[in-house]
Amino acid sequence: MHIESFNLGPLETNCHVLSHLGQAVVVDPGGDPAEVLEYLSANKLSLTHILVTHLHFDHIYGCAKLARATGAPVLTPAGDAALLQTELGRGGMFGFPVIEPFESTPAPEGPATFAGLDCQCLPTPGHSPGSLTYYFPQAGAAFVGDLIFYRSVGRTDFPGGSSATLKQSVQEKIFTLPGDTTLYSGHGLETTVDSERTHNPFFLHDML
Repeated sequence: MHIESFNLGPLETNCHVLSHLGQAVVVDPGGDPAEVLEYLSANKLSLTHILVTHLHFDHIYGCAKLARATGAPVLTPAGDAALLQTELGRGGMFGFPVIEPFESTPAPEGPATFAGLDCQCLPTPGHSPGSLTYYFPQAGAAFVGDLIFYRSVGRTDFPGGSSATLKQSVQEKIFTLPGDTTLYSGHGLETTVDSERTHNPFFLHDML
């Protein structure tokens, strides 16, 4: 198993590629996926799924092009579907471009299999109403979108966001994962469950 990450799009969104035995999944293609396509080709990887953690525009800019080039289905959180009717989901806000429309299927909640690997699709709302975390226990990796970052958390002032809900999601779904699980966020550095449980300032007072 191998994980490669790319900074894509106008907000330098982390796009992660998890590969296993010649198959791969891409999480959150937030910009032109040319680099990702080159990587898949160079490593002779077959893309089985495009997984989206939440439907904010900066995480889905590359979905249409990547799906068209590979034939891989796009799986998106059902709870975020309404966001695509807003500038937050379809783009256009703050002067950013509008996304190219793409077809998608609701991502499952609970157990699934992607690229031959077991995955738990965990509902982790807070940053958005339908945010999902994709946890791959065999890889020791969780793709958390903008739920939690290195020493920080996702913003909750967008429509459908909730600080209390986000904290509950982190405490009940993320901090209960094995401590050495690597957290791959939508922006910034990767981190681990133990590191954030111990040092993230947004949760330290909960341990007093």
